[in-house]
Amino acid sequence: MPIRKFRSVTEMPGVRPLRPLDPDNLRIACELTELSFALHPWRFEPGVRKFRSPEEANRHRQEWEKKQVRSPH
Repeated sequence: MPIRKFRSVTEMPGVRPLRPLDPDNLRIACELTELSFALHPWRFEPGVRKFRSPEEANRHRQEWEKKQVRSPH
């Protein structure tokens, strides 16, 4: 197989689209999910939390999500 050189990413050919409703799509999605979790697993703090309102629960979840993205470990 010959080696091709590209000057930029825009010159590279795109990924072939997947067929809709193909059973392999679910397998691919599951494998990508497993890979992402292996590269950066979620961290859960033990315990139960009670919130006074849905807004407070949503704020807590947003802060937790930011920590997950920004945490180096």
